[in-house]
Amino acid sequence: MVTLGELVMILDLARQGLTVSAIARRTGHDRKTIRTYIARGLEPPAYKPRPPTPSPLAPFEAFLRERVGRFPDLTGRRLWREVRDLGFVGGYSTVTDFLRTVRPPATPAFDWLVLIWLTTLALVVARGWAWVAGF
Repeated sequence: MVTLGELVMILDLARQGLTVSAIARRTGHDRKTIRTYIARGLEPPAYKPRPPTPSPLAPFEAFLRERVGRFPDLTGRRLWREVRDLGFVGGYSTVTDFLRTVRPPATPAFDWLVLIWLTTLALVVARGWAWVAGF
């Protein structure tokens, strides 16, 4: 693919009268590529978005939602094996990517950072009182 700067340079060199081979040598592109871009001119490329492809996991999404809803602690590896036994031919990462969107967010059992902060604050306050009292 040729960038816009390279395209302008190719068209400028062609306007100066250089041959296609000379332009190809200078830019490092194939002669056929140079011919194509000279014939096209400054027309912007007409790229279109690709149509979405159906996921190979689509037939198994309801099964996975039901299993995760009933048992949220099932591992991705186990669920991948289960859908593979049902006929899924895709990879492990396809299943785990889907599970990240389906699983409920994990709630932390205890916030250790708050405990450490409070303990540190209590030690600082206790040392401050000890210093004031002269210990």
